[in-house]
Amino acid sequence: MRRVKAGVIGTGLIGPIHVEALRRLGFVDVIALAEVDKELAECKAEQMNIEKAYGDFRELLEDPEVEVVHNCTPNFLHFQITKAALEADKDVVSEKPLAMTSSESAELVNLANKKGLVNALDFNYRYYPLIQQARRMAEKGEIGEIYTVHGSYLQDWLYLDTDYNWRLEPERGGESRAVADIGSHWCDLIQFITGAKITSVYGDLATIHPIRKKPLVEVETYAGKELKPGEYEEIKITTEDYATVLLRFDNGARGAFTLSQVSAGRKNRFYFEIDGSRKAIAWDQERPNEMWIGYREKPNEILIKDPSLLDAEAKGYADYPGGHPEGYSGGIKHFLKNVYSFIASGKNPNRDKPNFSTFLDGHHEILICEAVLESSRKKVWIDVKY
Repeated sequence: MRRVKAGVIGTGLIGPIHVEALRRLGFVDVIALAEVDKELAECKAEQMNIEKAYGDFRELLEDPEVEVVHNCTPNFLHFQITKAALEADKDVVSEKPLAMTSSESAELVNLANKKGLVNALDFNYRYYPLIQQARRMAEKGEIGEIYTVHGSYLQDWLYLDTDYNWRLEPERGGESRAVADIGSHWCDLIQFITGAKITSVYGDLATIHPIRKKPLVEVETYAGKELKPGEYEEIKITTEDYATVLLRFDNGARGAFTLSQVSAGRKNRFYFEIDGSRKAIAWDQERPNEMWIGYREKPNEILIKDPSLLDAEAKGYADYPGGHPEGYSGGIKHFLKNVYSFIASGKNPNRDKPNFSTFLDGHHEILICEAVLESSRKKVWIDVKY
């Protein structure tokens, strides 16, 4: 397999995770990074042992050696940078959301298709071993007809009114927060596993802390900080801390999920249950190596992540033997493995079906999010306008 050269734009929380995952693949060289200024870029490049450091993302896009661009910047920069990368004829891996609005995301989908460039969006939870197993079970009819889907995605990193991050600001994070940030993962994963599409939604959203204390010095994501008077300014918050959303699917199934970024003790509890006519399955991201399987007529089961117990297509997503835990970092690695194997093999997304989440998936999630926001405002069911 040929070697592929990559460049990463943005080195906050997620950028270094991309770099680590790419290096684990063994056939990808991360040769450049870009940051908001030259000084920060050089500092980050030295920390991660990356050869080239650019203080402007446009300089990285002009580098002829960079084949693939990773957009790991804050939300409000996604559209601008991804569009520029596509126009520079670079394949692109983007963090979500793909853009701030569906009109922007549709433009990126069309541009990528027009140019025939590889386009990938990081819905990394798809690539956990037991999620792949769940998808195979659904595809083979082992779950049966899907009756209901329900679950939650709960966090506590914004539990206090002194917790603050750029995602709280609509001009930087978007009009929606909890739904767009973590709800998009929940909706994508359920649709990925079941093969069913969300067709309409009814959303109930709430802002628990309408006023928050913004530090006068920016704090990194998930980095809690006790603030004293004089170290912050009070900011009005308009994005949601909480949401519950009812769902209808194109196969007739019904569902619901609850989101919260103010649930004490819940660090990243992404949970779902799928109830079918033959069995039910449930999974919790904080216990990613276990899947509960429920029955009416016999004792329930716990499937432990073990390659020897998984479907042939799912076991390729398990790197280690049973009893050796795998999770978040492995999910991103396998996502990028699929993307870069596709690129290294010379495949074209307009001709060959990608085995990874694409810009179109990201566009669909923005459409769902916009429908939830509209539903919450109007207090009615809203159809998702695909």
